[in-house]
Amino acid sequence: MSGRPRGLALSILIAASCLALPLCFASTPSYALSEIQREDLPSPVTPPANGDNAAPGATVPMPEAPGSKPSDQPADDTDKPETPPANGGITSPRADPDQPPPAVVYDLNTLPEPVKRMHGLIIEACKSGDIEKLRSLIGKGDSMTQLSLGDIDGDPITFLKSLSGDGDGQEILAILEEVLSAGYVHVDTGTPQELYVWPYFFALPLDKLDSRQRVELFKLVTASDYDDMKQFGAYIFYRVGITPTGQWLFFVAGD
Repeated sequence: MSGRPRGLALSILIAASCLALPLCFASTPSYALSEIQREDLPSPVTPPANGDNAAPGATVPMPEAPGSKPSDQPADDTDKPETPPANGGITSPRADPDQPPPAVVYDLNTLPEPVKRMHGLIIEACKSGDIEKLRSLIGKGDSMTQLSLGDIDGDPITFLKSLSGDGDGQEILAILEEVLSAGYVHVDTGTPQELYVWPYFFALPLDKLDSRQRVELFKLVTASDYDDMKQFGAYIFYRVGITPTGQWLFFVAGD
């Protein structure tokens, strides 16, 4: 992480945010952690629900085929409940301004042993500089760590390298280590969605952060990113979730 400037007023490379910001970063010689290439994130300004001005990636209803009617669907499909997301939406920002925020914890010794072990293994892999060290921790199949809010094609390590500005994965390793070096929160205690999540900004309203907490936030994002996120209403940069049993559930950015 040495040599990376902190607090530079450079905007986060979020595709939707870039619609409102000058494309002037190509000539900048150094970048903040938040300027890694990654998935499109939603614009702080809510776009129209349909029409030509819909946000990129938004689902636009397709016109019905001639003669088709909603009643044409089989009757036994109408009462079927909508299938919930596989992760129950637990990767989404959790800040609720109407509820007391969860406690922010820094002491790793308070973690359950499986969580503490996985946290340590990920940090060790990041410090090695070899992104291949993450492969066994990410796993595969149904238990594989979620690395994107959408589906990914192909090898997960290749996907992570594609997110990293250097192409070899060191930048994404730096971000992952920095995220896991922040304080964490314990959310949804006693439920199937119980999680330990880094960084704690995941569950705190950004406009209520104190000056010390904003310094910690600026280790990950720039002041301009912070302003954009406040308009959006939540922290939407990278976060990590680990289950009480030590499963590395997700490492994603976006909403």
